[in-house]
Amino acid sequence: MKDYRAEIGIIGGTGIYNVELLTHAESIKIFTPYGNTSDLITLGEYNGRSVAFIPRHGKAHTIPPHKVNSRANIWALHSLGVSRIIAPSAVGSLQNNFKPGDIVLPDQFIDFTKQREYTFYDEGKVCHVSCADPFCNELRDVFVKAGKQLDYNVHDGSTYICIEGPRFSTRAESKYFKEILNGDIIGMTLIPECVLSREMEICYISIATVTDYDVWYENSVSSREILDVLTKNANKIKDLLSAFIPSIPKIRNKCKCKSALQDAMV
Repeated sequence: MKDYRAEIGIIGGTGIYNVELLTHAESIKIFTPYGNTSDLITLGEYNGRSVAFIPRHGKAHTIPPHKVNSRANIWALHSLGVSRIIAPSAVGSLQNNFKPGDIVLPDQFIDFTKQREYTFYDEGKVCHVSCADPFCNELRDVFVKAGKQLDYNVHDGSTYICIEGPRFSTRAESKYFKEILNGDIIGMTLIPECVLSREMEICYISIATVTDYDVWYENSVSSREILDVLTKNANKIKDLLSAFIPSIPKIRNKCKCKSALQDAMV
């Protein structure tokens, strides 16, 4: 029986349903204690690095954000030996200086989700994992350097407001997120993905593509507008991943992600 392994995981968001840059690609199904993953997992290589790819919403985009089985997805990647997760996604902007087409790397989040499976520790053990700094600082530093090399506008640091979805915000909610909470971007898929990654001691980076201004801007948000921007940005994301993946250090020395559970268990 073949031993499937990967060091880097990519969870593709809206508009990113496959990774064309992978060579020797092979799709496999992994059975998990938490049910089915969003789709088959594609394993391949890029520039000598082994990569596992999952489309977050399925290849046909049939899974809404509040129904993504993040526990199955993260467990499956962990079972393959993945130690870094790259998570592209689409977000709305809550600030004038984050423009449609920009790439944003959040370093904080505020969670407004309501009915998701947030932890691997529902019974047997109690785990209070720290999310003071929920994203991998080393991966963010490496990605920012890749963005500068390509002369792309990458914003390092922001607060991601994660809402339940699948509906978009009301104007009152959007203004609350912007003016009271000082949020920078808003989306529906970050939670519990990044928290579950931390429970598995996996480094996690969110690469958010700004697709629109949220409705505080007085314009309504449409799915068509979001998909149009993502289509235009597709080559930018591929370029960034092509520069980023080979630059990821093989040994994790500059972050604390690999010891996230050290003081978390009760």
